[in-house]
Amino acid sequence: MILDIIASRRAVFPSQYNSESIFKEELEKILGAANWAPTHRRTEPWRFKVFHSETSRKELSGFLGTTYQEITEKVSEVKLKKIKDKPLQSGCVMAICMQRDPKESVPEWEEIASTAMAVQNMWLAAHSLKIGCYWSSPSLKDHMGKHVPLAEGEKCLGFFYMGKYDGELPEGTRHTSIAQKTQWM
Repeated sequence: MILDIIASRRAVFPSQYNSESIFKEELEKILGAANWAPTHRRTEPWRFKVFHSETSRKELSGFLGTTYQEITEKVSEVKLKKIKDKPLQSGCVMAICMQRDPKESVPEWEEIASTAMAVQNMWLAAHSLKIGCYWSSPSLKDHMGKHVPLAEGEKCLGFFYMGKYDGELPEGTRHTSIAQKTQWM
């Protein structure tokens, strides 16, 4: 049931992924779920750059590592290693992008929200397939246009790391109940 999938979805990080491959058919199902996100005025702003092959993930790893070194005053070798390892530990990485409506028929925040809803759909679909995911938005995202072509008005909002994992995920927690966040009028 969808409510169970929503409640049991967790962030699963690249260091938790096993070496099992994610099949292209699985990725197509996950991307198909993204395409059903709500979209005001039907702008459908979500765009994804898919790094699925080992070669493309190695190239992304190199680009992110090099870019981190170029834009960082005091490079941390630990952080550099993590940045470079994440794409290599993943079965797939997607650059999450948002294409701004050229007519600006809706506020930009609505297009970002719509893209985030597309990612939530992907996350839930992936979880139902026992594929773990993690959305990361490091400042490196702002440099993706140097690695992959971005259309006019398109911007990268982050990276969606994906991989299969073993075992069960921990039970979720919230600091406060929904009742504490709700006012009935």
